[in-house]
Amino acid sequence: MSKDEISIPSILKIERGVTSHIGDFLRDEGITQVVLLLGNGLTEMFGATVFESCEKAGVSILHHQEMDTVDFNDITDLAFELPNKTQAVIGMGGGKVIDAAKYIGYILRIPFISIPTSSSSDGFSSSSASLTVDGHRKSVPAKMAYGILVDTDVIKSAPVKFLYSGVGDMVAKISSTYDWQHEEDMGFGEVNDFAFMIAKKAANSFVRTPFESIDEDLFLKELLDSLAMSGIANEIAGSSAPTSGSEHMISHALDSFLERPQLHGVQVGIGTYIMCKITDHRWKRVDNIFTKTGFWDYCATLDLKAEDYSKAIDMAPSMKPHRHTYLHEEKYRQLAKDLLTTDEKLKAILH
Repeated sequence: MSKDEISIPSILKIERGVTSHIGDFLRDEGITQVVLLLGNGLTEMFGATVFESCEKAGVSILHHQEMDTVDFNDITDLAFELPNKTQAVIGMGGGKVIDAAKYIGYILRIPFISIPTSSSSDGFSSSSASLTVDGHRKSVPAKMAYGILVDTDVIKSAPVKFLYSGVGDMVAKISSTYDWQHEEDMGFGEVNDFAFMIAKKAANSFVRTPFESIDEDLFLKELLDSLAMSGIANEIAGSSAPTSGSEHMISHALDSFLERPQLHGVQVGIGTYIMCKITDHRWKRVDNIFTKTGFWDYCATLDLKAEDYSKAIDMAPSMKPHRHTYLHEEKYRQLAKDLLTTDEKLKAILH
């Protein structure tokens, strides 16, 4: 594939009841011999439905197991133990198992099928994986999903905290695209206009969705559609710049020193509000969606500390030293730290 070509999913199904038709979707693509990796406890929850679906469609599951590690060595060892006739690797579950399956697909050069069971981030559609390499989490190149299959009934069954995390990660595209444009304006890097458009449209589509409850099918479908589009924006750009700016650097910094970090999208969402407020960019829109979905109310239950966010803001530029976001400039770091103790919404959730 030349540098001017991009990968996009050949299968994209985000609707109710997808789990019971997984075998049909695979068979229609000529994929009949697969390996299935599941998150902890998911064999008992969804295994029978997946196995029956594949059996009915004539799709053989050559190997299946639950997986709860993103250790680079464990994943590569498993990859080279898989049967040679494996046509695709399926990851069903949360971020860990999807990252593992994604990386196995990458090193074996076979299709990767992404089946997320929660809406916690856009990782299910991105072409990078977060693995543990020599004891440290590291983002590595991986495989853009050949297929994305999301059952909205399954998403509803996940704990609501994952839904709030997905809301935070999706709204982050409002600040990340603004950061990316700033980076180009300051003479660092270059914005890919098409990737920028995709990321921005994904965020706009989501935040403008009418809803009364976050359990509604339309709301869930819009959230998941938009998260999927975000992964494709990164593929077009050849980097995570369209969907990951200062707000993500704050979260990465928190991950690096907190004993028990919060969910990625929760930290990113708070970072998004901070960045949008100090740059006066669509922060009222962010506040509105966080208020209406209950994101702020959830954050208030987490015992978050202002000093942790202050430390993370100072550390943020070191998370991505090759970038030049707003937080790479001292002026904005100071504004962000000041906001932690002066903004009413932040004072309500940070102690």
